[in-house]
Amino acid sequence: MSARLNVFGNETAGKFLKHIVSAGKVVSDSTLPDATQELVKIRASQINGCGFCTDMHTKDAVAAGESSVRLNLVAAWREATVFTEAERAALELAEQGTRIADAAGGVTDEAWANAAKHYDEEQLAALVSLIAVINAFNRLNVIVQQPAGDYQPGQFG
Repeated sequence: MSARLNVFGNETAGKFLKHIVSAGKVVSDSTLPDATQELVKIRASQINGCGFCTDMHTKDAVAAGESSVRLNLVAAWREATVFTEAERAALELAEQGTRIADAAGGVTDEAWANAAKHYDEEQLAALVSLIAVINAFNRLNVIVQQPAGDYQPGQFG
C-alpha cells in the first residue's frame, strides 16, 4: 500500500507540513499535560479514521509510559474509569471540536465550561490549538491515504 501523494517528498506538502509541525511544537511546549495531549490526538484521529496518526500517537504514548489499558479505552472513555476528570473534559472538547459538522451549534457551552474548570487560559489555548492541528494532520493523511503501521516512536524528531 502506498499513499496517493508522497507528502514527504513533495515541495509544497513539505513546506505546509513544516508549518503545521511548528504549530504543534507550540502546543507540545505548553503546560497542557503530555498525557492529555496524546489522548486528545488519539481520540481525534480515531474519529477521523486516520490510521497513520492513530498508529503514531498510540506508539508515542506507549513510549512515554502510557498504559495499554488507558490506550485501549480511549474510544470508550465515557464508560472508562481510568481517566481523570480533566482528561475526560479534554476528550469531550476534542470530540465536539472534531465533529463540528455533526452538531448545529459546534462545541457546547457545557463542554467548554467543563474544560475551563480543569485548565487555565494558556492550557485551554493549547488544547484548542491541539484539536485544530491534529484535525489538520488527520485530514491530510486521510485524503492521501497515508499508510499506517510502520511508525517508530521519535521517527520525526
